[in-house]
Amino acid sequence: MEQLLEKYFRPKLPHMWCPGCGNGIVTAAIVRAIDKLGLDQDKTTIVSGIGCSSRAPGYLHFDTLHTAHGRALPFATGIKLTKPGHKVLVITGDGDATAIGGNHFIHAARRNIDLTVIVFNNNIYGMTGGQYSPLTPHLAKATTAPYGNVDRAFDLAELAKGAGATFVARSTTYHAKQLAELVAKAIQHEGFAVVEAMTGCPISFGRQNKLGKPAALLAWQRDNTVPVEAMGKLTPEQLAGKIPIGLLHQKTAPEYTAEYGKIIKQAMGGRS
Repeated sequence: MEQLLEKYFRPKLPHMWCPGCGNGIVTAAIVRAIDKLGLDQDKTTIVSGIGCSSRAPGYLHFDTLHTAHGRALPFATGIKLTKPGHKVLVITGDGDATAIGGNHFIHAARRNIDLTVIVFNNNIYGMTGGQYSPLTPHLAKATTAPYGNVDRAFDLAELAKGAGATFVARSTTYHAKQLAELVAKAIQHEGFAVVEAMTGCPISFGRQNKLGKPAALLAWQRDNTVPVEAMGKLTPEQLAGKIPIGLLHQKTAPEYTAEYGKIIKQAMGGRS
């Protein structure tokens, strides 16, 4: 990991994440995926919005963009349209992606633009005060839901799939090796790719819901997930309450940047 730190990270440590936060594990998984694929750092752009997870690009030695709350995907779309040969990754959180940025999320998926979106899902607004997000579990506590969240949470993978994403995967910080492998596959996929990275927030979420220390959050991820390949071998009783992880959905569809390029060429009378 020391070589990866020297190559891919800016000398900006110490970081701002709380002790036990899983965001560093997710960031490391992204870097391992990039290194595995041998991406050109000068042709790889990382975009983020606002939140704990969205601070990650500030530590990474790429062209990076830290944008307004919920607006990472519109900025990333603009970058991809002007630099179609670049790999564009979006780092976002559960609130940033599905609350204020929710409309951008579903339309970017609908367009199938070639972006890789890694959603750090810690089930809460960690940086801004511990408010509940669209991915906070039903009846879980937050500063804005001290008696329990009455809203039903989105299933992010199903939301992405229903909106038109052509690659959808999910993993956890406990399954760090799998997470890196899925991010690599998502980067290679031509189209809108979403990886939900379940990450523990021991301070804002864990304390309010009395979930124990950071190690207990990792154990929860281990005990409450099941590989998608194993689901067919388990009974409904064994699957009750379990969260599937792995590659959940993949298909091909026209990619937005390529289709837009055809329109431009047509408008120019066939000239490139």
